[in-house]
Amino acid sequence: MKIIGIEHIGIAVKELKTDAPFWKHILGINHTNSEKVESEGVLTDIYDTGKGKVELLESLHPDSPVKKFLEKRGPGIHHVCFEVEDIYTSIKELKENNIQVISDNYTIGAEGYKVVFIHPKSTGGVLVELAEKPANS
Repeated sequence: MKIIGIEHIGIAVKELKTDAPFWKHILGINHTNSEKVESEGVLTDIYDTGKGKVELLESLHPDSPVKKFLEKRGPGIHHVCFEVEDIYTSIKELKENNIQVISDNYTIGAEGYKVVFIHPKSTGGVLVELAEKPANS
């Protein structure tokens, strides 16, 4: 698999309206997108530093993975996302190397990226997301 770079750091927050101003107004990072990602049960707020993004994640419902994360660990870094050249090749290589992925196929994440998550048991304790940029970007 070819890793292009760090796409974003995902940060779980209790409420975007109270936590987002730090990123936008205090640090002055460019807010580029807000989006509901129903498949993950989150509302995202994306800030682009020019060399990688910060993705704030607010739970949409009580049984979302982010809500469970917040209840267990509290607000903070939820995952790191690496951009890959080809999500199909990446998933295939992970499986060939007995790396535990959360699902066998990619889903569509924020900004239309094809994404797959790698279980923290296979990464030394960090939830890792791989993302392929949409062709039209």
